Amino acid sequence: MSLYKHILVAIDLSDEADEVLEKAKSIAEENQARLTMVHVVEPLSVAYGSDIPLDLTTLQDEITEQARERIARLADSIQLKKGEQHVVYGRPEREVHRIAEESDVDLIVVGSHGRHGLALILGSTSTSILHGANCDVLAVRVGKNNS
Repeated sequence: MSLYKHILVAIDLSDEADEVLEKAKSIAEENQARLTMVHVVEPLSVAYGSDIPLDLTTLQDEITEQARERIARLADSIQLKKGEQHVVYGRPEREVHRIAEESDVDLIVVGSHGRHGLALILGSTSTSILHGANCDVLAVRVGKNNS
C-alpha cells in the first residue's frame, strides 16, 4: 500500500526548483502516486506594495507567461502531462492550499532555504504552506548553505 496517492509540488522558479521537483518525482515514483506541479505568480502590488501608481497589467502578464514557459520546460524534463501543471495567480500559500484541497492531495512538497534570524521571524512561503495545510508537507532543504 502506498503512503501517498497524490503529491503536489509547489515550485518557485529559483535555481533550486529542479532539486525540489526531483525529490517530489522520486517520492511519487516510490509511492506510485500522481504528481501535480504548481507555481503561483504573486500580484506585483503584493510583492512591491500597493502604492505603485502604475498600471502593472502588461508586466504582470509577461511574468505569468514566462512562468508558464519555465513550468512547461520543468514538466517536460520529468514527462509531466499538461493537465498536471498549473500556473496560478495569487498568494502562494492560499493557492497551494486551494489546489491541494480541490485535488485531494495528501502530500505537498516545497523548497525551503532554511532561513534564520529575521527571515525566520517574518516567515516564508514554505512556513505558511506548512501551517495551513490539511495534509503532510515536506520541505526540501535547498540552497548553497544547506549543511
